[in-house]
Amino acid sequence: MAQWAGGTLFESACGQHRRCDRGLRTACRTDNAETGQKGWRLAVTAPPSKSVCMRRAAKLTALFCILTLSLVANATAQQEDQALGTARSLIQEHKNQEAIVQLKALAASHPGTKGISHELGIAYYYQEDYFEAATYLEEALGENSEDRDAAQLLGLSYYFSGKPAQAIPALEKVRLWRPNENIDAIYVLGLCYALNKNYPEALETFARLYRLEPDSAASHLMLGRILLRQGFDPIAEKEVRKALALSPRLPLAHFTLGEFYAYSGDYPKAAGEFQQEVDINPGYAPAFNHLGNAYWRLKRNEDAERVLRDSLWLDSTSGEPYVILGKVFMAKRQLPQAERTLQRAISMDSGSYTAHYFLGQVYRALGKSVDADRELNIAAHIQQLQAQNAPRIR
Repeated sequence: MAQWAGGTLFESACGQHRRCDRGLRTACRTDNAETGQKGWRLAVTAPPSKSVCMRRAAKLTALFCILTLSLVANATAQQEDQALGTARSLIQEHKNQEAIVQLKALAASHPGTKGISHELGIAYYYQEDYFEAATYLEEALGENSEDRDAAQLLGLSYYFSGKPAQAIPALEKVRLWRPNENIDAIYVLGLCYALNKNYPEALETFARLYRLEPDSAASHLMLGRILLRQGFDPIAEKEVRKALALSPRLPLAHFTLGEFYAYSGDYPKAAGEFQQEVDINPGYAPAFNHLGNAYWRLKRNEDAERVLRDSLWLDSTSGEPYVILGKVFMAKRQLPQAERTLQRAISMDSGSYTAHYFLGQVYRALGKSVDADRELNIAAHIQQLQAQNAPRIR
């Protein structure tokens, strides 16, 4: 089509030029209007000069060139869009390495094509190569400062790369764009503030995310629980105590302090905090479970059995109290009861590492070596899977 249109324009220009030449020759052959020779007098006004015709031809030729270049550019852009679309489909199909190969080939053959860095950044992010992802996502943001997907994934890439300070600017953009959405990026922004020891900003970020007042007891408790999961134990304890100062009977506050002491191995203090949680929040079964586990650690097996049975009355659908109760029966050398209790726990939660491990120990104590090996192998497999599938954001 481009060749036909261009040929028409060029032929038109040449035809105009030839007509001008014929007109000039006719004018020269006509001496004047009085010769009386038919066919030699001009019946029309004088034709345009040769220079005018040349200019017209040049304009038409230029138009032909512009049209040709436009068609070529459109064809090239269409090829680039198709290549980017193919790469995008590969990423959606989790074929990230294939997408990366195609995108790099496109970058080599069509340097400067917009969108390549964006797609490469996404492909590397989903391949969990966060260093490479950050490089390309930075380029994508350089091409388009309003690229929201690039900003979010850039912040997450820096966080997963262990660079929380570099993650903050990109994630702050995300919060500005999406202030009321409960998304991972804003949660990670709060974690980045905490990792940089900017606890006031972390508190405000999490409070806004969960629609709480920043100075409320609930906000301090929430920050304390988040910091505890991140391993910021002393800061977490301070935040929880701030919450208790504002609201002494706040549910989950003493429970969180109990977790803090249990993680540090101070089981007497942990038991005291869990007992206070039970007193404040008597319908909360996990408090009974944790108290029973603390008693088991302290070898207070009768107390442990008592509170664990209370937990079962509150929630008979959870396998956790059966696991701890099985450990208590094992400690009391009541092996048949321990076996039945741990089997019950596994029937409720077949993925419990602790239940399979202690059932294996019970079988070994009972002399059932084949059963023991089976349960211990299952426990090892579950532990391996848990390590592989550990959540990236806690």
